[in-house]
Amino acid sequence: MGAIFRREVGAYFNSSIAYVFLAVFFVYSGFSFWATTLLASTTDMTGLFTVIFISLIFLVPILTMRLFSEEKKQKTEQSLLTAPISLGSMVCGKFFAALTLYTIAISIFFVYALILSYFGSVAWGMVLSNFLALFLVGAAFIAVGSFVSALTENQVVAAITAFISLMLLWLIDSAATLVSFESLSKIMMSLSFYSRYTEFTSGLFNLSSVLFYISAIVIFLFLTVRVYEKRRWG
Repeated sequence: MGAIFRREVGAYFNSSIAYVFLAVFFVYSGFSFWATTLLASTTDMTGLFTVIFISLIFLVPILTMRLFSEEKKQKTEQSLLTAPISLGSMVCGKFFAALTLYTIAISIFFVYALILSYFGSVAWGMVLSNFLALFLVGAAFIAVGSFVSALTENQVVAAITAFISLMLLWLIDSAATLVSFESLSKIMMSLSFYSRYTEFTSGLFNLSSVLFYISAIVIFLFLTVRVYEKRRWG
């Protein structure tokens, strides 16, 4: 897994993807920081963490679109399938490479918190809780994007499909309110990524939400492995 991880991290920075992703994320988060926190003359970063969720729907597909689709397009997929490593290690190596770049991006929020600490008191417990939520939902989105990328050799198709998938996961809250059957509505709400995320931004640390995101990560990585198992023996 370590070799795959290093290979993928290097591939990110040898291409324009890492720089585009980081630049766009820093610009958007910087503007949001100014609009929701500095402009309001507050040290409360809750508004910032709330609005940043939407950006992940657009940016994570950029991060994941080439993870697996590029291998198929460049005809290097077969070497991965026959390499002396497990498919789980291969998938996890690529996943953690994308997650590392994502973590570098969201670490900027600690810089924003340090800036605010010069002007007033910062609720570091809330910052850490929100950072954890941002990390978990981003990791889950990356797992979804990885699965989508494994299904196609076209990076653009992978990006668009991942975007649509993440958009649907975001809109499931709104869809649940339109369902007349209460039991079905509750099931849909229990699958909501956004409502669980806002629990953290509201200051509520819910262990079940942490387990939900971890379960989502495991499920989509497992599905990705299954895609490659089918190709290996198909």
